Amino acid sequence: MLDNDEFNSRLRTLMVISVLVIAVLIGRAAYLQIYQGEYYKALADGNRIRIVPSMAPRGTFYDRNGQLLVTNRPGFSVSLLPLTAPISDDVIARLSDLLKVPTDEIKQKIAGHSGFNPIRIKTDVTPDIVSIIEEQKSQYPGVVIEVTPIRDYILKQEGAHTFGYVSEINDAELEKMKDEGYKSGDIIGKFGLEKVYDKELRGENGGQQVEVDVSGKPVQILGRKEPVPGDDLELTIDINLQQAAEKAVDEQLTQIGAHAAAAVVMNPQTGEILAMVSRPAFDPNLFAHGISSKDWNQLNNNPYHPMDNKTITGEYPPGSTFKIVTGTAALTEGVVTPEEQIFDSGHHWLIPKGNADGEALGWLNFRSALAYSDNVYFYEMGNRLGIDRLEKYARMFGLGQKTGVDLPYEASGLVANRRYKEKNFDDGEWYLSETFDAAIGQGFNLVTPLQAAMVMGEIAADGKRYKPHVVNRIIAPDGSVVKDFQPELLSQLDVPEEDIKLIQDGLHDVTKYGTAASSFRGFTVDIAGKTGTAENSQGRDHGWFVAYGPFDNPNIVVAVIVENGGYGSQSAVPIGRKILEAAFGLNQDGSSDDKK
Repeated sequence: MLDNDEFNSRLRTLMVISVLVIAVLIGRAAYLQIYQGEYYKALADGNRIRIVPSMAPRGTFYDRNGQLLVTNRPGFSVSLLPLTAPISDDVIARLSDLLKVPTDEIKQKIAGHSGFNPIRIKTDVTPDIVSIIEEQKSQYPGVVIEVTPIRDYILKQEGAHTFGYVSEINDAELEKMKDEGYKSGDIIGKFGLEKVYDKELRGENGGQQVEVDVSGKPVQILGRKEPVPGDDLELTIDINLQQAAEKAVDEQLTQIGAHAAAAVVMNPQTGEILAMVSRPAFDPNLFAHGISSKDWNQLNNNPYHPMDNKTITGEYPPGSTFKIVTGTAALTEGVVTPEEQIFDSGHHWLIPKGNADGEALGWLNFRSALAYSDNVYFYEMGNRLGIDRLEKYARMFGLGQKTGVDLPYEASGLVANRRYKEKNFDDGEWYLSETFDAAIGQGFNLVTPLQAAMVMGEIAADGKRYKPHVVNRIIAPDGSVVKDFQPELLSQLDVPEEDIKLIQDGLHDVTKYGTAASSFRGFTVDIAGKTGTAENSQGRDHGWFVAYGPFDNPNIVVAVIVENGGYGSQSAVPIGRKILEAAFGLNQDGSSDDKK
């Protein structure tokens, strides 16, 4: 047996150990509750609280006069919200059959998802689908119906290439943009203004803080953050002029049996674009609610490329519209005087290149040569200038580079030059015949319709080149102006005023007795113009027309091209006339029988 001293010693040791254990437990409890209480409270809340986001409506588009162009409408989206358990294969199969979305596509969206945001499977579903899911909730656990803003392009195809379209962000875009706050399932701008101004338009999403029970069923809303709409865009577009231009293009294409065209209307004194038309077009609403494979294939397989904005991506030989550049260079460099007479026998005396249909116009001075668009005269201007000086003046006009318009995918065009040929062709030697071609806008020269409008605009604005733009102002949801876009002067032609005046007079003559005279007979507003026919190795020639007015104080420039339309005076001029009629508030008919 233990004696009393030994027993008491062991008892004291046991008591000390017990006190220490209790102290440690109390200390640990105090540490967990006091020092880490908020942390574990957050973990507990995380098991019963979910954030259900609410999509912000995108900013709307208005024309220059305040008319609504692009807005939003409420729509239903079917999403997955796996609060307590993964979505079963049975539910995925059932949902795939109901929505006509492949199971692999649904599983791919689930696999690429993170966080508690809903996994959007299909947007803008019909009310009958909503009814089925709501009435059969037990068959669709984890499936929710969201009320989301759906983009509404009120005018359908009209203005589609300018406004653009929105669609769900893809994997490649998400990888590139995730650091900027973009998430899987986000709706983003893919084309046009929707793409360029996506950050301003997208707004700030809101959401609800929802308490759920063990089955994931919402119990109560704990908090709410209202979404903040995106900024609105006030455009430079005049919708009345836009619609008149669209109608003019469509009517002419139908009449002559052509399928593709482009038209640009702008103010040469500010760079404001008043209308842009590209044909064929597409309905951006198809993308807003998820385009079907059938619709996508129909667009993608169209040989005339309806998804291209031909006003800024189409690159065409400028044809005789380039004689504006050649004429300006010849006058400024002094290789010809306005009064000098050059004889057109039907072909040039050095190289047997001539006019269309073998036409011979006899003796011509500068103004009459420009008015009649005489090839032989401008071949000689190319002969006297040489390709290097032609290149210099083309670049002075801003050709061979992007205009800087606030739209995506703009092409640069091409200025004919020695370096280009040396780099791209085995025979890098430059020939006089190629200079002849360049002087009349053929050969290697390529311009977009917007660039053609820009060149005409520089002559209209006495040599000033303004940056073209489509947005006037960005306006916050509270009505305050976020940004106001002012005219931006890019350059001034280094050309004597009298030479620009002579070009202006020659272009004025085009509509008085030249290649567009018959189309503008009786037109009550004085205008200047230039027709053009661009040779096309792939088929029928392209028809050009550029114009500005009123002649004494121009505020309208028009550029029109009709692909495979033949002579510009027959294919493009009728469109240009109707656009000018709308711009000046006129209502007259005209026809063309010239062939330049």
